[in-house]
Amino acid sequence: MRFRFTGLWQHQDFTRLWLGGTVSSFGSQITLLALPLTAVLVLDATPLQMGILAAAGSAPALVFGLGAGVWVDRRKKRPIMIAADYGRAILLLAVPVSVAFDVLRIEHLYAIALAIGMLSLLFSIASRSMLPSLVARDELVEANGKLAVGRSASEVTGPGVAGGLVQLFTAPVALIVDAFTFVASALAVQSIRAPEPEPAPSTDQDFVKEAVQGLALIRRSSVLLPLAAVVGGVAIFNAMFEAVWLLYVSKELGLEPVTFGIIFSMGGVGFLLGALLANRLIGWTGIGRSVFLGVVLAALSDLATPLAGGPIIAVAALLAAASFLFGIGATVFRVAQVSLRQASTPISLQGRMNGAMNSLEVGLIPVGALLGGVLGEVIGLRPTLFLAAGGELVAVLFILLSAVWSMRDLPTPSDG
Repeated sequence: MRFRFTGLWQHQDFTRLWLGGTVSSFGSQITLLALPLTAVLVLDATPLQMGILAAAGSAPALVFGLGAGVWVDRRKKRPIMIAADYGRAILLLAVPVSVAFDVLRIEHLYAIALAIGMLSLLFSIASRSMLPSLVARDELVEANGKLAVGRSASEVTGPGVAGGLVQLFTAPVALIVDAFTFVASALAVQSIRAPEPEPAPSTDQDFVKEAVQGLALIRRSSVLLPLAAVVGGVAIFNAMFEAVWLLYVSKELGLEPVTFGIIFSMGGVGFLLGALLANRLIGWTGIGRSVFLGVVLAALSDLATPLAGGPIIAVAALLAAASFLFGIGATVFRVAQVSLRQASTPISLQGRMNGAMNSLEVGLIPVGALLGGVLGEVIGLRPTLFLAAGGELVAVLFILLSAVWSMRDLPTPSDG
């Protein structure tokens, strides 16, 4: 029996968008490893310098999210994505060139990480804002589920490929391969043939006022406001959890590094399976309850870590299972809430909505990580893990106590 591509796999422009997003995600996974390894192996960076480098990459989402959303709304989305891909390729190629001429400094990597973070932010907002005009409203869940499959596959394979490239050819050479993944992504997005709607004419040239319009849309919406609250809550508390998880399982539970690899691998399988099943699960439980259940499953999975005890093999098995279930829950939550917020927002405001949500979803991660580190020092690692998992469960009350809980199908923008 031959396998048949059905649904949106038969939508040529969507598959081109999917290919571009997947290859771009794969490239980003290589960047996450190869760029800091360049700082370590080539420049012998200090811990403080590594911290600054990591912060530079994540800062744009928090600082520029709202402004980037306004900028995306004022322009066609496809050229933004293409320019962001080519821009990242050029920036990455500058690193091995600088190494070859022996002029690379840590300040150069700060600037490159900041610029790549900004371009990645624009690509993400533009891609999410473009999707509702490329597929029908009732295809959004399927589309986001398929995009999640590509992203999960990239997250599973990307770090391993990056590690192999660094091992075989050094980190700067790995960045050359990384640059070409972004070129491939740009070519895929360029091949989309559907004409893109003209952006709505701007009624105000003030970026701040237009950004406030996006915030006002979220504040007034019975759908977007609780989604924003749970997205921000999950971002902070999960970052708190991840900030101390490795220390706890190695120092307190006594797990070996090889076991971490198994646990992370099971999480990757969970993310991929969650992406493959998201469409069916959301259709079965309804869009609102899928948001709720996704967070609950992820939070209960996190709760397994501070509750784990007994023989090492039992602890390892429990944490591997928890990582697997977390991957499923987090992916279902992501697909459901992204589809719901896209369907609830007019096309003309997609950029501002996605920019604001991105500020919460990505920009608050460093805040949560810093808070987790401080609490780990003050109250201890295990209480911090309990607090983080409990915070995720509390955050989901924003969904349970809102109109989102009872929503079975995607709304129209006028509902928000």
